[in-house]
Amino acid sequence: MAKTSAVEKNKRRRKTVAQHAAKRAVLKATIMNQDLPIEDRFKATIKLASLPRDGSKTRIRNRCEVTGRPRAFYRKLKMSRIALRELGNLGKVPGIVKSSW
Repeated sequence: MAKTSAVEKNKRRRKTVAQHAAKRAVLKATIMNQDLPIEDRFKATIKLASLPRDGSKTRIRNRCEVTGRPRAFYRKLKMSRIALRELGNLGKVPGIVKSSW
């Protein structure tokens, strides 16, 4: 089981990203627009830099929904390989069967 503080920090980051997503998208579009004058683009860059760092989507860490484990994460199932194996062996994940030969 992962540290509760790490899981909570990641939840806070997800909330911050959701709050600032629209603002960041507008600023990024302004920065990338080659038709605008360089001064306006530079001001948009400064505004983007003044936003909180945790508002960036790249700061979010994919974590297992069951255990909070940050590594060996399957995006499709939103869980780690260990949790997937345990729940798969118990028959709680549809479509996954323990193989034997």
